[in-house]
Amino acid sequence: MGTDVAPLPDWNMLDWSTFATLDDDSLPLLPAALLIARDEYPDLDPRPYEALVQAHADHLRGEVAAIDAQPLKMAAINRHLFDELGYSGNHDEYYDPRNSYLNQVLDRRLGNPISLAMVQMEVARRLGIPLDGVSFPGHFLVRLPVDGGLLVMDPFNGGRPLAVEELRERAKPHLGETPDDGVLAQILSPAPHRAILVRVLRNLHGLYAETQQWDRAARSADRVLKLTPEQPEALRDRGLAYLELDHLSGARHDLGRYLELAPEAADADAIRERLIDAAGTRTALH
Repeated sequence: MGTDVAPLPDWNMLDWSTFATLDDDSLPLLPAALLIARDEYPDLDPRPYEALVQAHADHLRGEVAAIDAQPLKMAAINRHLFDELGYSGNHDEYYDPRNSYLNQVLDRRLGNPISLAMVQMEVARRLGIPLDGVSFPGHFLVRLPVDGGLLVMDPFNGGRPLAVEELRERAKPHLGETPDDGVLAQILSPAPHRAILVRVLRNLHGLYAETQQWDRAARSADRVLKLTPEQPEALRDRGLAYLELDHLSGARHDLGRYLELAPEAADADAIRERLIDAAGTRTALH
């Protein structure tokens, strides 16, 4: 976490099987995010995007080095990214899948909370600023340790700092109650790279399932399983997409495994019924 930026990989050797073998501390965030994008944009060359992020950091290096206080360093980074370069949250088309693909975010300078957080984190870490992501309920945030506390910022809204009371109010609808100090501290813990990438993929799965793009929905769930094998929800999501694609054998495998891992899940009975219906109406195995 923090200022650790993983050594750049040989892009030609980069594939999903590589990431599946890495622990969280070794999983490189930017290359993995661009690998997600390559699924949708097969001709994507990730090297110019790595160079662009590095250029953002290099532009700031002298200015940030001359500043002593971490919050002021971060303010300079945010000013450059959000005010001068124009990175911003895509409020008008929040559910556009391009907001989740980092090549598109860097090209268009539009994104969703988690993709903008990744840009912010990658630039800050190259400047020695220990910026981490936060899997906050609702919108993804970033955090910076300062003077025994935390500076929490909203990348979707220009990196705006968030006070404790606003954080409590944001969390309350998702938790059903106002979080106390202990719960809030837990929510604000740093998100590992694997968890960040899984959240990106789950967002994509939700978008594609909503628009019934089942091939892309299945692909997104499959990538989650590359990062977290045997993850029950991802098995369910891929299995249900397979059903829609008439890939009955794959659906049986995934949904059967989901029921083994989560037999008491709230949707377990509904999943069993879907499997029975599929077996009765589709005679061909794919």
